[in-house]
Amino acid sequence: MTSSVHVAGVGMIPFVKPGANAPYPAMGAEATGLALADAGISYDMIQQAYVGYVYGDSTCGQRALYQVGMSGIPIINVNNNCSTGSTALFMARQAIESGALDCVLALGFEQMKPGALGAVFTDRPSAFDEFDAAANQLVDAPGIPLALRYFGGAGLSHMKKYGTPLSSFAKVRAKASRHARNNPLALFRKEVTADDVMNDQVIWPGVMTRLMACPPTCGAAAAVLVSERFASKHGLNQQVRIAAQAMTTDTASTFNAGDMMKVVGFDMTQSAANKVYEAAGVGPEDIDVVELHDCFAQNELITYEALGLCPEGGAERFIDEGDNTYGGRFVTNPSGGLLSKGHPLGATGLAQCYELTRQLRGTADATQVDGARRGLQHNLGLGGACVVTLYERA
Repeated sequence: MTSSVHVAGVGMIPFVKPGANAPYPAMGAEATGLALADAGISYDMIQQAYVGYVYGDSTCGQRALYQVGMSGIPIINVNNNCSTGSTALFMARQAIESGALDCVLALGFEQMKPGALGAVFTDRPSAFDEFDAAANQLVDAPGIPLALRYFGGAGLSHMKKYGTPLSSFAKVRAKASRHARNNPLALFRKEVTADDVMNDQVIWPGVMTRLMACPPTCGAAAAVLVSERFASKHGLNQQVRIAAQAMTTDTASTFNAGDMMKVVGFDMTQSAANKVYEAAGVGPEDIDVVELHDCFAQNELITYEALGLCPEGGAERFIDEGDNTYGGRFVTNPSGGLLSKGHPLGATGLAQCYELTRQLRGTADATQVDGARRGLQHNLGLGGACVVTLYERA
């Protein structure tokens, strides 16, 4: 028996720079408390919890949730790189949709260090060995940190394939700042122009400036998912439901296609999106608002095409015509995205859920997209995993 899954409550704390944060147990407990309050339920009604984080020891999920309550429920810790938060959401949704459970918590948090991401365990094979080898083969950029080489290389691939100018990525970053100006939970709220982005510190000549990359941040976000029968029984909010969701991992094309866009997950994204559209019986044209994984401006641009928001090779025109912002076809990252909020890995997917839930409830305040009925979420982790979720206003 399958059950309709509703987002009864969401919570998010402001993302902050590393060092300005509370310890992860406090961040996780605060976000959980906000989600429970939003749902109007107590912790003892939660039947199971999935807790996502990347940088932490085992059972950090218990450490955070024990601050909220010790009810003896199953707590499952989730680590799936940058898609960790949405993987926790995916598992929570599956548990309810299967009919096994009625009220499940998905929590994500991250306590990060300043600077570029790096390996923690250096005495064993890296999960990125094959990705590194592909990047080394496809991108001649010695001295460029790997994360920049991955996504900058994907942007460079798009530039070479379609003639996309560097200014298109700058326009994506400028758009993010215009949206973040209205989001009190965003780390960077100062509006910048495309010229500001182009003239910022160059970190890869001809490929990327500093403002095109998201910063590491610390934070937490949570969601309470419930079955329709549970929501009806307890009088909970049923305005927003998960209409469809898909999770994909890499296929042979990631390494065989000889294209950095494939290495960073273009095919994973396209496959997940197509599964979601088919399951929900809708197309990209039916989407009103999108929160997608803009860890770099380059990834936002190629994701427009992977999600079917515009044709392959059509992103430059899509951006120039304003179809990625208010007044256009798809308001993309009204929260300001990772580029403005930052990217606390475990929390990012649930922060996207927070924004889209508020959008479809019509309670997003200054970031509100008028008349939003369907929201699409895209969360990507290299190594790899991609989760695409479609939310509908019931």
